[in-house]
Amino acid sequence: MLLNLGRLLMLCVWGFLVVNVIHPWPAPLKYFLHVALFFMVVMHGLQLTLLKATQPKEGPTLSGADQTKIFLFGVFELLAWQKKQPPIKRK
Repeated sequence: MLLNLGRLLMLCVWGFLVVNVIHPWPAPLKYFLHVALFFMVVMHGLQLTLLKATQPKEGPTLSGADQTKIFLFGVFELLAWQKKQPPIKRK
């Protein structure tokens, strides 16, 4: 339930930031939102890159849909994805 609420919140944030690119707000706010969009793209891209780099070679691979969802929803999708993964058996 809370993960879905977080996903909805992330969609609203993405929508708000993208609308600012198409139809900008007045001067001081539009620059702040451009910077926020830049950092959001960088941080979500970094999350996805780090997740892909830490995946074992013989383990399950991330599909394109999973990668897109992780990029869009960030930590909320990472938590949902982590719940779906089988536990790691340690030796």
